[in-house]
Amino acid sequence: MLIQKLPTYFSIRNYWNQLPDFSLSHILLRIPLALLFINQGLSKFPFDPAVGQGMGIPALVWWFVCYGEVAAGLGLLAGGLGTIPKIRDIAFLAVLGDLVTRFSGIVMCCVVTGIIWTVLKPESLLTFILTDYMHFSLWAGGLYFGLRGNWAVAVKKNHDIAQ
Repeated sequence: MLIQKLPTYFSIRNYWNQLPDFSLSHILLRIPLALLFINQGLSKFPFDPAVGQGMGIPALVWWFVCYGEVAAGLGLLAGGLGTIPKIRDIAFLAVLGDLVTRFSGIVMCCVVTGIIWTVLKPESLLTFILTDYMHFSLWAGGLYFGLRGNWAVAVKKNHDIAQ
């Protein structure tokens, strides 16, 4: 009864329509995550297989870690270009940016998962989450971009479906 007596400006639809839309909010997560991965990758250069072997990682896997961190960070930044309004209007570039973002996020998850399993070796998942927030945050950020991609492309797809 109370809901029926409220004026129409209290409806949920009007509430969501009144909130400001900051369409580039993913940049606040994308840039620091990408720079952190690029920084971590560059700190491993020049490539030295002995460093990886010191942590029990084979040379080929260490090579993929070194170059994968840099490439994933650069890919996350490059994929974000597909969210710029003039670029996302070009369907091919928008989809390409989305694919690069998703692939970079998956690579980030793979690299951090490898670090967790081979180097950190936590006792349990709960111990890992509570004590190593940095690697957990890097993994969660990679997972976010791997699953979500560029939200601008998703909004465009939803808009196209609605019409």
